[in-house]
Amino acid sequence: MSVDTVSLSGWGRTAPTTAVRFRPRTHEEAAAAVRGRGPRGVIARGLGRSPGDAAQNAGGSVLDLTGLARIGGVDASGALHCDAGVSLERLLRVLLPLGWLPPVVPGTGRVTVGGAIASDLPGLDHRRSGSFARHVSALELLTADGEVRTVLPGTALFDATAGGLGLTGVILGATLRLRRVPTALMSVSTERAEDLDDLLARFTAGGDRLPYASAWIDLTARGRATGRGILTRGEHATPDMRPAHAGRTLLSPRSGGARGRFRLPGCPPVPGGLFGPAPAALYNEVRYRGAPRARTGELRPVGAFFHAADAYPDANLLYGRGGLVRYRFTVGYGQEETLHRVVRRIAGRRSPAVRAVLQRFGAADPGGLSFAAPGWSLALDLPAALPGLARFLDDVDEEVAAAGGRVCLAKDSRMRPEAAAAMYPGLAGFQELRARLDPTEAFRSDLSRRLGL
Repeated sequence: MSVDTVSLSGWGRTAPTTAVRFRPRTHEEAAAAVRGRGPRGVIARGLGRSPGDAAQNAGGSVLDLTGLARIGGVDASGALHCDAGVSLERLLRVLLPLGWLPPVVPGTGRVTVGGAIASDLPGLDHRRSGSFARHVSALELLTADGEVRTVLPGTALFDATAGGLGLTGVILGATLRLRRVPTALMSVSTERAEDLDDLLARFTAGGDRLPYASAWIDLTARGRATGRGILTRGEHATPDMRPAHAGRTLLSPRSGGARGRFRLPGCPPVPGGLFGPAPAALYNEVRYRGAPRARTGELRPVGAFFHAADAYPDANLLYGRGGLVRYRFTVGYGQEETLHRVVRRIAGRRSPAVRAVLQRFGAADPGGLSFAAPGWSLALDLPAALPGLARFLDDVDEEVAAAGGRVCLAKDSRMRPEAAAAMYPGLAGFQELRARLDPTEAFRSDLSRRLGL
């Protein structure tokens, strides 16, 4: 097991802190690191894709689990056991040629299985499939006493661990229930919406016939075009949809990844950020006008459909030296006016938002700190150095909480503890269970200290 002292941050690069990093290769090495933790505790870390500080531990220890990356075989029922350090991107490459898919596919493959469970990530078909942990049959959890427990769904410990951000223990492995897919292709429909009302109507008009759906919103558009966007929906293509000339190419393991990768080799963060209000508005205008008014039946590789953003792995460098804040919130059905007000407020202050994704969620997941709940979810990225951003987002927090909504903890880098307590009614129960299971607070993170979790 290698050990070093390193400065770590989330993908948003907003608040780097220094910790001792352990890189175990076995469960025994991971247990030894937990038993030998210092007074500042320990937290698990995967690929560091969380934009905030959930996988940082200033002055303490961080357990880098990327060395635990074994993948077992798939049985006839579609059950697969794998280590927590396996990335979803790699899982996709391995499983697609066999006709299987991870149970929930979020918007990036650059996240580990352990991270997907600890964040209880939702995918584009949440209304049908729920979040990631709903498809976990069992998990192996390293607890504060250095012991490894098998934890099953339906137990209080499982529900606290799903979405628990690594604060109940270290997830070492899991058994997943996979889904069968007929090909490695998606049949995709795209349509433009003139404003937010039009976009919401288009979202609901099709029901769930096409299970995967999300929309990009132009948050720089104002006036009658406020909230205009591009709705993208998809379903798994059947063999008869595959073009005759495709041959085996689109069914190969390589079809699981996003098409191409645009890197900025050796490029430091742009000092003031690439996206000011005017460039962001121009970019959004070109993107909106360049999308088809309506198109159906476009075939895309699975990876290109789900993980298009992974083609730009260094995009976080474009937001300036201060990094980016990813703000993701959800409000329930019937609270659409709150969504309208937030979109109008962002557009009105000319915030340079070029990434903004709207989704629909279904039934809430059982995790006490799980984010997804029935309603609308909007996620957007903003330069952290924007003047007045902290106060502006504090005000939005209050509006979201007043509507019964919540902000995603796994993405957060700046929320106040009182806001988290107001948004998550299961927080008190989570804290009580954690106090019983881990009275010395062996598992801590910068996020847990900041929010009092």
